[in-house]
Amino acid sequence: MQLTAKLIQVMPIQTGMGKNGEWRKQNIILETDGMYPKKVCMTLWGDKINESILQVGNILDVSFDIESREYNGNWYTDLRAWKVDPAGAGAPVPPQAAPQQQAPSAPVDFSSSDEGDDLPF
Repeated sequence: MQLTAKLIQVMPIQTGMGKNGEWRKQNIILETDGMYPKKVCMTLWGDKINESILQVGNILDVSFDIESREYNGNWYTDLRAWKVDPAGAGAPVPPQAAPQQQAPSAPVDFSSSDEGDDLPF
């Protein structure tokens, strides 16, 4: 999935040791645009953490996967970002077409009653 949103908070990097060696993760908080903005927490792992892009106020294009897991009868949902770019960085710019205006049509007059135009049903 993909989301374009404003970065409003960068959480501290968390590290630890696992069976495959050291790991790093960082949560970021994004806010969507629109009439009813929503806040979304995304997780970045390992080399996906790029501090030069992760500046509060930046508009980001984030590609991510959603996964839910059950633990002791409770469900937990994880949004894991696998690509983060500044908004518009990877998208081609479409050419601007001149807006076409449609000529206003004459209003239809339904007031005249012609008895010969009755429908058979």
